[in-house]
Formats: sequence, C-alpha cells, structure tokens
Amino acid sequence: MKIVAAAALLHLCFSATAAVSGSGSTETALAAAPGDIALLPCYTVGNVTPSFTTWMKNGREVAASRPPAGRRLAVQHDGSLAIREVMPGDEGSYLCSSTLPGNSTFQARVLLQVTGGPGNVSTSISPTTALSNGTLVAPRGSSVSFKCSVSSYPSQNLTWAFRGASSSNQSLAFTSESWLDFRIEDLQPSDQGVYICRAVNTVSLNTSTDRRQLLVYYVPDRHPDCMWASAQDPSHVQFSCSWLGAYPVPELRWGEGGGFQVTDSLSVTLNRSLLSDGETVRCTARHPLLGPGQEKSCSFTLNLPFPEGEPLVTALEATSVTLTCAEATSVPPANTTWRKGLQQDNVVAGSKYVLSEEGPVLKLTILNISKDDEGVYFCRSENPLGVRELEVYLTVKTASSAYTGAIIGVFIAALIVGLAVIVAKNVYSSRHRICLGDGFGQMDEDRGDVLSLVESDDEQLFQDAVPRLPPITNGCHTTLVQIHRIPSSDYEDAETADLSPQQQEDTVQTEEPEDLVTF
Repeated sequence: MKIVAAAALLHLCFSATAAVSGSGSTETALAAAPGDIALLPCYTVGNVTPSFTTWMKNGREVAASRPPAGRRLAVQHDGSLAIREVMPGDEGSYLCSSTLPGNSTFQARVLLQVTGGPGNVSTSISPTTALSNGTLVAPRGSSVSFKCSVSSYPSQNLTWAFRGASSSNQSLAFTSESWLDFRIEDLQPSDQGVYICRAVNTVSLNTSTDRRQLLVYYVPDRHPDCMWASAQDPSHVQFSCSWLGAYPVPELRWGEGGGFQVTDSLSVTLNRSLLSDGETVRCTARHPLLGPGQEKSCSFTLNLPFPEGEPLVTALEATSVTLTCAEATSVPPANTTWRKGLQQDNVVAGSKYVLSEEGPVLKLTILNISKDDEGVYFCRSENPLGVRELEVYLTVKTASSAYTGAIIGVFIAALIVGLAVIVAKNVYSSRHRICLGDGFGQMDEDRGDVLSLVESDDEQLFQDAVPRLPPITNGCHTTLVQIHRIPSSDYEDAETADLSPQQQEDTVQTEEPEDLVTF
C-alpha cells in the first residue's frame, strides 16, 4: 500500500491539476493509484477549522464529520476527505459542504481520478541472440518481430520508436491498446540501433519505457581475398588477406600456427628461407555468424619459376633474330629479364636490342647481327622462392659458310642417288643367278627343308625326290640342296666346242655327284 502524506498529496493536487469554476464553487482535479490513500481537500482559504463537513459523490453522501471508526472514507478535522486503499470505482466528482464558525458555509468540488500504471513495459524482439551485456543480435536479411505490452488504468498509449545512426526517435508504430506488435522483413544494417517501447497513462500522463539495442550482423558471401605484393628485396614477399564488408570486424590469421587478429585486413612479410616450392599458403577468417568451427579461407600454392624456350638458335650475319622465353607457372609471378654472356650483363633496349612482352612471353630481338653477338644469352626468372634461368646459345654464320653448306649438301645427296643406281643395276644384272621363292623348299618346322637350285638357260626348275634329313640334336634344321645341270643342245655344244675329243668323251661319261649342303 502506498501512503501519500496530506501535504504531499495537496502539493501534487495543486501542481498537477487545473482549477475550474462552476456553480459558485471551485473544482480541483486529483489523481490516485489503486491502493493509495487519497486526501481530497475542502476548505483551503485560511486556518479556520470547519465545525461540520459532509462529502457527497454523485448526489449521495459518502462521508460526514465524526464518522464511525473503521470506515475507509473519513472526514478529517480540517474537513478534507481521506480515502484509504483507493480502488477502481472511487473515481468521480466529490462535493464538500463545510459549516464555518458564524454559521457561514463553504463548498468545494474535487474530481478524483483513479489511475494505475503504466507498470513495467514488457518487450520482446525475436528471433535474436542475446550477448552477455544484453544486446540483441540478428543476421542481415532475417525477419524480426517486435512486441510490447503494458498494464495501465484506465487507459494508455503505446509507441514503438527507433533511434539509429540516421534517425532519432522515429515513431514506428502506435496504439491505445495494451499491446503493440510490428515486424521488419529483410533486416538491413540501417535497421541497427536502439528500439524504445514507450507507454503513457492517458489520465495521469505517467510514462514507462523499455529500451533494447539491436545489432545487425552480416558477412560477405565471398571468401577472403588473398594477394601478394613484391618487396624491394626480391627474396621477400608480402602476403595480404582482406575480408571487407563484415560486421562486426572479423578475425583473420595467416598460416596454421599463429593466433587470430581482430581486423578485416592482415598482411605478413616472409623471406625466401621461410618459403618452399609447392607450399600452400592459407588465410583463415572467422566470424560470430559463422558459428563455432565454421571458417572461411583463401589460399594459393607457391611455385618456382620455369622459363621455357629454344636453347639453340642460329642466325646469319647482318640479319635480325628473335630469342623467345616464356614463363607462366611461377607463383608469385616472377620477374623475367634477358642477360648476355657468362657475366650475365643486363640487356638494355636500344638501337641494338628490342625487348617486347606478349603475356607470359618475353622476346629479345637482336638487330644487324654480327660475330660479336654470338654467344650465350640467359632468360632469367626470379620470384621470392628462387631464381631459374634458360640458357640460349646463339650461333652467327656468315653468308659464304651458308653457301658452302648448301653445296656440300647437294653433293652428298647426288652421291647417295648414284650409289643407289649402281646397286640397283648390279642386282638386276644378276637376277638369273638367284631364285628365291616362298613355295620352294619350305616345309613344316619339324622337318628338314629342301632347296633345289637349277642352272638352266630357260630357267626351268625341277625338284626330284631326295631323302629327307632328320633335324640334328641341337635344335637346328638340316637343309638338303641339290644342284642339277639340265642338258641343253645349244648350251652343250657351246661348252664342248673348244674341247678335244678325249675331253668331250670324258664329259659325256662323267656324272656329277650330288652336292649336299647343310646350313
């Protein structure tokens, strides 16, 4: 029960209400909450104590001087009306009639208003996640509901207001009911700020508010960006990782062993001794929206340079030649240059040399070549991992040496053709002495082969039955070759024409034995 002292109540009465006149009396407005003690003043002109006072409400007497003890409404010695434990229904217009000494009378009117609340305002913003300090968090793009309720008598006004970076006390919704809801679809960073539910009692004008701070978290859809930058020292490289567009600021880390740092851009400089060919360098990012163990990353694999091109180049004196070198596999990209001689002097573009670049291909054009230009050239590619070189040897020939080579080439070609003609002619002239055939003398592999060679003017072949020879024990085959001489009148006459009679007789009577040839 709230006990309000008479002086304080009167002060509240005169400071918070307005006086009106009517029917020759003055009406004072007074507000009290249920359970309070309300003191309605009557005669306040001086220090005179009324001899008798009555209070009426809506034409009915509710209290008089010297009331029975224990009543909730009682007239005080100064004529004021005390109402203990004010409750709904006590509100209304009260009329005070006091009799003063000298039988003079005084009347006063008091309008009592019973009000309650607003009490504690209850708010709810969902779905959200509460941080340890009570701040609410919701992801960008989500749908969020805002609810507010309050208890107030006899009535109230509810308002949802927003205070953000771009607005202050912006009214979002209003009602005279005891609850107020509204919803934001597709929450955006501009919706981040403080949301206030304000309740005002329409009678007492008492106000109650509740504030909730809402943060809108978001992360980019893409992965972090990994980049590299060359340092002044070619053996050093700077790796940079950035993940812009996240709220709150993410945590980034290079490699696996280091700790995370709260930043949206992180750089690290490494030297050649800490890098190796084929190594994968990774940047990892984490954010509260991703959840525990959920991370995003970017990476690249380091590769040594590998210049490619023709190692041997020949050119004629007083002409131009272009040396070509391509390097497209190194990570980070290599710096490729042309150098000359064992001392590897830098080749500088000028009247003698023309340097051009077409994508990964670096070209060196040497103009008006002389013998001084002959030698070794180096295509040198270097990145933070190391240096690789392509060695190109340039040979310079004079015009006379070129003609000599052509003459020698023609002579060799003519010699080869002449030898081929001679061999072909000899083979053709001896064709009647050679008789080779697939069908003669070929038998099964498990039998001996018989080859008959016959010398005859008309090249007629005969094969007589000859005894077969078994294969020898060492796995080789035995071939029986029979050589027959077939008589021919013209040939025989020619053979015996120059012989004596005795020699001719011996020739006729002699029979040549069979020749056995084993291969």
